[in-house]
Amino acid sequence: MNTEQTPYPALLINNEALLANIKQVKDLCQKKGISITGIIKGFNGDLEEVKQYELAGCAQIGSSRIAHIIDAKKAGIAGEFMLIRIPMLSEVDLLVEWADMSLNSEPTVITKIQETCVAQNKRHGVVLMADLGDLREGFWNPEELIQEAIRIETELSNVDLLGIGTNLGCYGSIKPTKEKMEELCAIAKEIEDKIGHKLEIVSGGASTSYPLVLSGDMPSGINHLRIGESITIAYDLKEIWQLDDGDLRRDVFTLQAEVIEVKDKPTHPVGEVFVDCFGAKPTYEDRGIRKRAVLAVGRLDHGGDDKLIPLEEGVVMVGSSSDHTIVDIEDCNRQWKVGDVMEFALTYAAVMYLTNSKYVHKLYI
Repeated sequence: MNTEQTPYPALLINNEALLANIKQVKDLCQKKGISITGIIKGFNGDLEEVKQYELAGCAQIGSSRIAHIIDAKKAGIAGEFMLIRIPMLSEVDLLVEWADMSLNSEPTVITKIQETCVAQNKRHGVVLMADLGDLREGFWNPEELIQEAIRIETELSNVDLLGIGTNLGCYGSIKPTKEKMEELCAIAKEIEDKIGHKLEIVSGGASTSYPLVLSGDMPSGINHLRIGESITIAYDLKEIWQLDDGDLRRDVFTLQAEVIEVKDKPTHPVGEVFVDCFGAKPTYEDRGIRKRAVLAVGRLDHGGDDKLIPLEEGVVMVGSSSDHTIVDIEDCNRQWKVGDVMEFALTYAAVMYLTNSKYVHKLYI
């Protein structure tokens, strides 16, 4: 943290709430025969939060960034670590040195992992990814995936075939369903029949697949999930999936931003509307003159005002530029003034931006 920085904007981080959420999700999955990799990329691998995953006893700790794994291991955080973005060929040396396992879909990279493992006298576990329609990473042809599994099992001395996995809902917006999970289980069964033993991991996806656990629709063949948002934010389960998430807490991360202007202003810009500072041409609703507040936080910090959820009744998001966020406070009971601090609950995307910003104080409570 930059000690010369002003106090705000600040990100309040409640590690007690985080630990409680990890334990709740882990325990429920465990009852269903599912182990979890706790994903730390959503808060940029901040070590104070990573420690909570160690304390909770997750099967693995995972991130898409090898740097997060390196930092955690250097800090002495114990446990198995999984790289969940398929590895770059250029980072295989670091991968083998620091990560215990990784998701993979390219035979060329897997061959490089084998060569590097031999050179470093190490072993590395791989989970082969199947693309079930979301069109991000993974083998599109199941037969190619099966053949790669057999190659790893029979030809690669230092690479361990841990299992297979998939990802849904991150790029192509494809909903994880019982049918999609059964499709993955069928591929796993075919591999098991060919190699003569059970796979350790059949990974049904990320937080987007967790609702199948809550609804009771997750097939028994799925024994692993990679969960981030459902633990750290717990926003999608109620707001999007309309599911009862038990006692998951929504106060792990809270943004505080200082009010730097309060004025009555028109709600429609005055003059010829062209483009904003990001090259977009927004539309504006004319609601007459209303009281507005400007906050000292912007898209550089939070990524976009649509990712913020006001905690004060009557506050309505209006818009943001790089360094400013504008809110409507006309209907607030509270009389906001310059110097006041406004609080927001956050979506997953906002936490990613805020934890990565050097201009935002991180305060642990």
